[in-house]
Amino acid sequence: MTSTPTTRRPEAGSKGLPAAAFVLGGAMLSLTGMVWDIQWHYDVGPDTFFTAPHLVLYSGSAIAGIASLVVVLATTMAERRGRPVDPAVGGAAIGVFGRTFAAPIGYLVSGVGAALFLVYGLLDEWWHGLYGFDAVIESPPHIGFLLAITLTMAGAVMVSAAAIGRRWGAITAVIGLALLLGFGSIVVEGLSAFGVSVVDLRTAGMAFMSVLILVVGARLVRRAAGAIGIASILVAIQAAFWWFCPWATRVYADAIAQPFRDDPSGVPVGPALIPVILLPVAAVVGPVLARTDDGRAVGSAMVAGGVGGLVVTVAVAGQSALLLGGGTLDELPVLLATAAAGTALGVAAGFLGVRFAEILRFLAPAREGR
Repeated sequence: MTSTPTTRRPEAGSKGLPAAAFVLGGAMLSLTGMVWDIQWHYDVGPDTFFTAPHLVLYSGSAIAGIASLVVVLATTMAERRGRPVDPAVGGAAIGVFGRTFAAPIGYLVSGVGAALFLVYGLLDEWWHGLYGFDAVIESPPHIGFLLAITLTMAGAVMVSAAAIGRRWGAITAVIGLALLLGFGSIVVEGLSAFGVSVVDLRTAGMAFMSVLILVVGARLVRRAAGAIGIASILVAIQAAFWWFCPWATRVYADAIAQPFRDDPSGVPVGPALIPVILLPVAAVVGPVLARTDDGRAVGSAMVAGGVGGLVVTVAVAGQSALLLGGGTLDELPVLLATAAAGTALGVAAGFLGVRFAEILRFLAPAREGR
């Protein structure tokens, strides 16, 4: 006998929401600083360590890190005084350095990501001093702090998943997953460093990330709104960044008397990396997975993931060619190989998405999450 997904209305209550909002807000600031910095590199050129886009990026990680540290310290004090610790606030507390600190697992992950970002930020400053300015995403410090921010965003999703039985937990989980996918569109750019010519790894990687996050959203919230909400939020973020990135770059360059390149991009580069096809894909994936019982969820997710991976791959290839120039549409064999890879990765993402959602739901107390 298979069990059916619960549709019980989430409980009210805002305990844990302020700290979760700070971590989520920090993640949003980091994403804003990153897309602004990308636009700056394309339209203006190399930069220094202390620029406005960098400061926005750093402040986002700092806010998330400080909020995580405050929760860890508060949890540690409560445990030492024998007060009960609510596992819905960031998940069950685990010992750090023996039992010197008691850290809710979600805040531990987000805090470690913020700390690693600081380390890689300092490494990036050293890298600039040693090798000069760099305007590529593939440098070791850049890859390092991109992964660190991704870890912070994953921690934000874990914090929300621990409170998935509460109304705010479901809402912030969808927002966190949307931010994670938006940032993932930048992270996969690093795959181009592998120099594979047979398959466009960035496009196939974007298909994998898209399907994975949409499936996690649908199964974590157990409603079609999980996937559709992620895609809708990304559409809103993409539209806002489409206006913000060129405007902020122009205003800041004028303020510091920095000239533009002779050949600026002419398009908001960061927002152009986010797939525009996600809402139709989510409108299909979400209802299918929300209505599927636990026993058939993996199979349904793999089928839907394969179709979604193919659609996203072809759409991203066309989007890249239209907005950024070039891409896999120029070579049919590469497009076909990339479409096959995107389909296979979509199947894998469907399988992993269901499993990851199950793991995230285990972060919630039994009375709320299961």
